[in-house]
Amino acid sequence: LERLKRVNEASNGGFPTSSEVRSPSAAPGREIPSAILFACTMNAVRSPMAAAILRHLAGRGVYVGSAGVRAGEPDGFVTAVMEEIGIDLSKHQPISLAELNDTSFDLIVTLSPEAHHQALELTRTMAVDVEYWPTFDASIMVGQGGREQVLDSYRNVRDLLFNKINRRFGLGGVRAFSSRSD
Repeated sequence: LERLKRVNEASNGGFPTSSEVRSPSAAPGREIPSAILFACTMNAVRSPMAAAILRHLAGRGVYVGSAGVRAGEPDGFVTAVMEEIGIDLSKHQPISLAELNDTSFDLIVTLSPEAHHQALELTRTMAVDVEYWPTFDASIMVGQGGREQVLDSYRNVRDLLFNKINRRFGLGGVRAFSSRSD
């Protein structure tokens, strides 16, 4: 824990700030869509994490949203693991895909099978790309172990999403991230 605190203080938890990343231009040969939606089942864990990470990395040049098939409840473990890397999700309020005011996204990234199915239905008559990134639902670990074990499962999801986002959008050659010491 002390190592993580030192890393956070020294380098924003290993995550670069938007000023350290080339503004939303992707690596050569990669284009960042101008409007991206991340979708999962409850918009409480995976999609808000992914959206916050991309917002953090890409800055204001990209519109990033998140939604769920259903609106769940805010998750304190998400807030805690994102706070470790300097991203505040304490004010996130889950919303459903049906509650979206604007559906004019260039890309929808789905993180659960249910969200993928719903996104395909939603976009049947729309010119929007849909990508499926199967992602573990860390919330199923709540009650299955101690607090640190649960936090570790949330950190694993956070780190996986960061690395997928970095690879997919090629944001300035940012290094891969893991909060674990190797």
